Amino acid sequence: MTPLTQSPAWKALQNHHRDIQGLHLRDLFAQDPGRGEAMACEAAGLYLDYSKNRATARTLELLMALARERGVAERIAAMFRGDRINVTEDRAVLHVALRAPRTAVIEVDGRDVVPGVHAVLDRMAAFAGGIRSGARKGFTGEAIRAVVNIGIGGSDLGPAMAYEALRAYSARDLQFRFVSNVDATDFTEAVRDLDPRTTLFVISSKTFTTQETMANARSARAWCLEALKDEAAVASHFVAVSTDAARVAAFGIDTANMFGFWDWVGGRYSMDSAIGLSTMIAIGPERYREFLDGFHAMDEHFRTAPFERNLPVLLGMLGVWYADFFGAGTVAVLPYDHYLRRFPAYLQQLTMESNGKSVTLEGARVDYATGPVFWGEPGTNGQHSFYQLIHQGTHLIPCDFIAFANSLNPLGGHHAMLLSNVLAQTEALAFGKTPEAVAAEGTPAWLAPHRTFEGNRPSNVILAPRLTPAVLGSLVALYEHVVFTQGAVWNLNPFDQWGVELGKELSRRILPELESPGEPELSHDSSTNALIRRLRAAAKS
Repeated sequence: MTPLTQSPAWKALQNHHRDIQGLHLRDLFAQDPGRGEAMACEAAGLYLDYSKNRATARTLELLMALARERGVAERIAAMFRGDRINVTEDRAVLHVALRAPRTAVIEVDGRDVVPGVHAVLDRMAAFAGGIRSGARKGFTGEAIRAVVNIGIGGSDLGPAMAYEALRAYSARDLQFRFVSNVDATDFTEAVRDLDPRTTLFVISSKTFTTQETMANARSARAWCLEALKDEAAVASHFVAVSTDAARVAAFGIDTANMFGFWDWVGGRYSMDSAIGLSTMIAIGPERYREFLDGFHAMDEHFRTAPFERNLPVLLGMLGVWYADFFGAGTVAVLPYDHYLRRFPAYLQQLTMESNGKSVTLEGARVDYATGPVFWGEPGTNGQHSFYQLIHQGTHLIPCDFIAFANSLNPLGGHHAMLLSNVLAQTEALAFGKTPEAVAAEGTPAWLAPHRTFEGNRPSNVILAPRLTPAVLGSLVALYEHVVFTQGAVWNLNPFDQWGVELGKELSRRILPELESPGEPELSHDSSTNALIRRLRAAAKS
């Protein structure tokens, strides 16, 4: 394949960018009164308005041409076929199988994986039902009243985000906590007000060796046994989401309560696998099925819709447009629903661990920007924090606004006020306020530059009627496929994460040097050596 920056479609976009980079959104809307309706599409319960982008119809034609030239359609087909597109780990990439209906057939190496997926889902449903009904008891015969999920990365961010997002649908007689950080404070505060006799721990680690997760799991085990005094209690208060039965059993967990998943499920794509057990307990198996149906609806849309009406392809290619042609290094995700307050944090791993790469699939160094930084906070909190920079700063920051027509908690005029802020912010970002308009308001000349808004700041608006389990599934799948689209164009592998390995290796080397009672010989750089000595000395004081 021709290198990306040498390809005809890329060069055409470069020329086009030079032609339109000075165009203002004020001009684009003035030239096309129907732009707001024309540049919008709808699928899987989501409505996307992408009209406030610095793009013309010709821009979109060229972006779609680039997607076709870089084989995005072929890559989509390969993923859904079960091809081993994770080439650095020689694995298929089939998170789409996790939400496929029972009637689907998706094969890996000639074997249909869908029956296995549903066998795990059925076991999860039976277990979740027992917890929710109170039929499943703890070691002392009391019902489970608290669930603590222990994991890290994809084993934490997905379940924690989904629980917060779907809290309105959760069993309110159960408590849910999420522990990920190896900092002891995380575990200590999570269990401070819990009763070991009524607490269940879900230990989520595919290999059952993840350093942080297992440290927290061992602390949970000790906390539980300090109260219950019998090793047999572990089997009643711990379950595992893992594939290593031997390690799970050695920990004391009954392997009948081990829920597995597969090597074709990457950690950051695993929230709808057995990693979602805590989510299913919280909202119940029926609502969880709705959640999976939302994922599947977006999967089918992504697989079948023409690029020009394909939500993930449109968002993905607009992201390429800003990252590679406007030099935008970040994307702000701004959910106007407090239940989605963890959604930007979830997207940080999904997007940046996936496309935070600087070499192609073939191992060649890229000569173009990849993987922008994702960040954000829920509205309206962010408006009183960082929106100043988005509106009047020197950085171009494309924004995704997410909003819902109906509140799950109607209260007076709150929701209308919330929605008015969504619309006002996107309008202000796009059109700004000219010096002439500021002057016409009677603003003194010396103050006018401070009250002038340049505008021309791009944004997308994603709307849904209300936040439901199905809509959350669609929303997550939307961004999964945005990542996929961009990875295909940039010729990256979005499904490995070798960048996190070096730090892990060095940590394992440094740990005994910090804990040793003697004075081990240190062979790091002078800074690391000095810091180790200072920390050891401080620990003794």
